[in-house]
Amino acid sequence: MEIRKVQITGGSSFVITLPKEWAAAQKIKKNDPLGLVVQPDGTLLVTRDVTEGQFQREKVFDITNLEEPAFLFRLLVGAYIAGFTNIRITSKSRLTASVSMVVRDFTQMAIGPEVVEETENTIVLKDLLNPAEMPFDNTIRRMFVIVKNMQLDAINALESRDKGLTDDVIARDNDVDRLHWLIARQTNIILKNPSLARKMDISTNKVVNTYIISRIIERIGDHAVRIMENEKRISSFTINKDIITAIRKAATLALSIFDKSIVLFFKKDLKASHQNIEQVHDLEDLCENINTLAMEEDPVMAISLRNIAESIRRSGEYAGDISENVINYLVEEPVPARK
Repeated sequence: MEIRKVQITGGSSFVITLPKEWAAAQKIKKNDPLGLVVQPDGTLLVTRDVTEGQFQREKVFDITNLEEPAFLFRLLVGAYIAGFTNIRITSKSRLTASVSMVVRDFTQMAIGPEVVEETENTIVLKDLLNPAEMPFDNTIRRMFVIVKNMQLDAINALESRDKGLTDDVIARDNDVDRLHWLIARQTNIILKNPSLARKMDISTNKVVNTYIISRIIERIGDHAVRIMENEKRISSFTINKDIITAIRKAATLALSIFDKSIVLFFKKDLKASHQNIEQVHDLEDLCENINTLAMEEDPVMAISLRNIAESIRRSGEYAGDISENVINYLVEEPVPARK
């Protein structure tokens, strides 16, 4: 660290000199404007970017020798989450129909990217979404509503054996994924462009915490899908009413923990978050009861029922993790002055 003393000129202006090596590296000349950004922790950021516009970054993928279309899809997702505003796909030979299909699937899944140019050898994607127009809190609320309904419908489908509802729960997981990708993307963009955090009125600490919670919600959605996948394996079996009752009781508690964790995230309630985590122990007992009842069933049935109990337990534990992250975040927040 280089230490420099503050000087006062004109009796009121505080002045500090810039390191010569840094100024030379940034090609700063006399009368050049510099931006000064006060960070949440009190530090001062000096930047040449005084426009506060979104960074334009392009990623180029040469897929001439690409053999797996699924690999291209993962590359596109990675570039999107990394925050690239333009993605260029090129090939020395003509782009195949499978490549076009992957690009179409990606644009339908991701929020923002659209094809703006297409030739025989090139496809250009451009992100048309302004990150500041999608507040983190709104996205978290939307993810929560989707996943909560997925969990509710999963148990209803298990009880009613409604195949249409089962397939619908599984399909909704795509909506959760695309919202999680959006939060991951915004997180990366903000960490690279602090001015965007100011525009969205959010600290970088909260951005990171929100990303973690988004990831947890996405995993809870995955477990709703797993419940449905296990339901499909035993669709020809009749589930004992006592087991259905036990499953519904455990699922209701898991959903209650999930619901409270999100409410307390927005309320910023430390003590209630702690109490919410404690309920996970009760959930574990309920899920163990399901396992005990499942042991009396056909082996194929028993395995799926135990998997369903495990998904319910994991959903509740993940909900408890949300409350843990709320506590970890609030502990770092400054304590408001007493009135």
